[in-house]
Amino acid sequence: MFASVPDILRLVVVPVLGWAAWRDVETRRVPSRTWLPLVALGVVLLAWDALGHLSFATSADLLFFIRVGISLFLVAPLSYLFWRLGGFGGADAKALITIAILLPTFPTYLFSGFTLPIVVTTLGVFSMTVLTNTVLLAVLYPLGIAVRNLLDGDFRFPVGFLGRRMDVASLPTAHGRLYETPDGFSRHGLDLDALRMYLRWRGASLSDLRADPDTFRDPASIDATYPATDGAVGDEGAGDGVSATTLDSADVGDEVADGAGPSDSVEPIAADPADEWGAAAFLDGIEGTAYGTSPEKLRGGLDIVAERDDVWVSPGIPFIVPMFAGTFVAFTYGDLVFGLLGAIGIV
Repeated sequence: MFASVPDILRLVVVPVLGWAAWRDVETRRVPSRTWLPLVALGVVLLAWDALGHLSFATSADLLFFIRVGISLFLVAPLSYLFWRLGGFGGADAKALITIAILLPTFPTYLFSGFTLPIVVTTLGVFSMTVLTNTVLLAVLYPLGIAVRNLLDGDFRFPVGFLGRRMDVASLPTAHGRLYETPDGFSRHGLDLDALRMYLRWRGASLSDLRADPDTFRDPASIDATYPATDGAVGDEGAGDGVSATTLDSADVGDEVADGAGPSDSVEPIAADPADEWGAAAFLDGIEGTAYGTSPEKLRGGLDIVAERDDVWVSPGIPFIVPMFAGTFVAFTYGDLVFGLLGAIGIV
């Protein structure tokens, strides 16, 4: 293989995205520090490439800076806008912004008899190709869910394209959100991270809540609360299956939040008698909004998981997974949309 030094160094993004995709599937959390070295590398390589085009001796020099401008001032801001509008998560936006900096133009890898990528767009903005590849591959995700539901013999239209039926007992380690509310199917059900936050705040497990829902529904039963964490799967906490009845106050606090001691692990609360489940008190007592959860949404979700043995869950899509696949395809095949349009004679 022959390639420029910057293009060879840019290949490091593939294993990093692969690790981030695995991490996103397992925990739905990707540390922000993951992207900082790639951003720094991208800035250095961008400066390296730019030095070779500063003469503006040919139209290719001007075209290089136009393509870089599109990547930095269109693709990167679009990534931020999609995040702000809720189109995808913060880690997804950071990953795409990183790609916009690290891979603004198409790299070239020469082999004996062929060159990669195979399909290069007229626009020539590699980060845009990664974005369109990602979106195209992400469209396949609902089809994959539908096929799995069909194979399980549990397909229900139209929720079978976006949700799966799961045992309620498995929710403490599941990702996504409830696809049901007390009023019926809805894509805006309770986020499972918020459910874990609530259980940790109560110092209880889901099995505790299901065993005695009437007591948990009564806000007067809340005599102490514990750190809610951020609801991530893998945080050691009461909401992940450790019953508060088997631990004293200090033990529960230490399990719920790493580094929390007896002095800051337990907080008394005076709940409103009309506040079923203590839902409003929970949201008032934590930092942030618990993933956009309202007291009504939390109460409805708790009613469902307390009463049902199984429930439809929308697992959501960890966007970095198709982004990893879309980036790998971009480095090898190239632009999927451009190739499709070329195959049918449009371009």
